[in-house]
Amino acid sequence: MKMRKNLSLMGPVDGHAHLDGLDHLDDLLADARARGVHAIIGVGMNLESNKKILDIARQHRGFVFPAIGFHPWDVREETVDETFAFLEAHLNEVVALGEVGLDYKVKVKKTLQREVFERIVQLAAASDIPLILHSRLSYKRVFSTVVKYGVKKAVFHWYAGPADILENVLAAGYHISATPALLYSEPHREAIRTAPLERILLETDCPVSFRGRESTPSDVLVTLDQVSRIKGADPAEVAAVTTAEARALFSLEGHCEEFE
Repeated sequence: MKMRKNLSLMGPVDGHAHLDGLDHLDDLLADARARGVHAIIGVGMNLESNKKILDIARQHRGFVFPAIGFHPWDVREETVDETFAFLEAHLNEVVALGEVGLDYKVKVKKTLQREVFERIVQLAAASDIPLILHSRLSYKRVFSTVVKYGVKKAVFHWYAGPADILENVLAAGYHISATPALLYSEPHREAIRTAPLERILLETDCPVSFRGRESTPSDVLVTLDQVSRIKGADPAEVAAVTTAEARALFSLEGHCEEFE
């Protein structure tokens, strides 16, 4: 298929979707295509999830792009070595390492979380591969860690943290992502108000529920609408800019299918 060269004609990219957690996935992906979604980044959380994401991406090549990770919720000492062996073995098949990071609310030892995260960050830095970062109640530590190891490309997923850390995130050249939580989360809205459009990616974090409804990849259109309202910008402009950023960050150029 020919690439669609005019970015202004492209729909949004869902930059963060837990596709292995969705029922009736083929139908939901077909719906996203029909509604103009340009591409989806499927993210992994653990060994089993990573395997599923790679399989889904192979089945939907050119539309779903895989990221594999080790989510702080799922970090267990007994799975660390096997999970890292998998990450290292499949680096050449993925567009990012994610979802990874720290979560200081979950009941997983902080020391273990940090050890695993630092190891992942070093892997990303050595491989020059983007990171998709989870940073609940750990924004400062996550930021300082990626800077410490010289990571060049990262997106702070669903950013709703302190303004001073956001300033540092943006100054370092990193991205943040917007989700349908813009419907109700003022800290998340404030982050999107602050960040320039060129540093924002759109996503759904599906199947996370927003206002009582499980989200799907098509809900990136909700995110698009909310970012457009916050920025006072035309949705076509927001889609064009954020899609261009996602394509560049995840090296999608020349790999996305064309669809009407």
